[in-house]
Amino acid sequence: MSIYDYKVKDNKGNEVCLEEYKGKVLLIVNTATGCGFTPQYEGLEKLYETYNKEGFEILDFPCNQFGNQAPGSADEIHEFCTLHYNTTFKQFAKIDVNGKNADPLFTYLKSQKKGLLSGNIKWNFTKFLVDRQGNVINRYAPTDTPEKIEKDIKELL
Repeated sequence: MSIYDYKVKDNKGNEVCLEEYKGKVLLIVNTATGCGFTPQYEGLEKLYETYNKEGFEILDFPCNQFGNQAPGSADEIHEFCTLHYNTTFKQFAKIDVNGKNADPLFTYLKSQKKGLLSGNIKWNFTKFLVDRQGNVINRYAPTDTPEKIEKDIKELL
């Protein structure tokens, strides 16, 4: 399997094949609107605005598994992100990233880059960097800010 074999739902419920992103550098993030790391949306948007024209995409997957910090509907989450952080990158449907209901994409990502202690995602704003060929290059902890990982993105572009 390749990352391009996966299909996900966008925040409107439409199916999106990740093959659409072939040839692009991707940053795939599980997010939450009520988390201490939520201000990272600002840095993510700055990265997106800076590098999108060079073939960079951010795929935002809200997740309510950690402390119920992503409450609300897809529309409410999208409205929050655009109102408070002016986000313009692609937002997808709310998903689980761990457990029996984990989205297959995140199961794949975790299998490619395990965390420090295990494969499970520990908290919101875990980030996966994918190169233009679909290889999962790195996994970043929630504490790794968008600014801290910018150099890695630039290298892949």
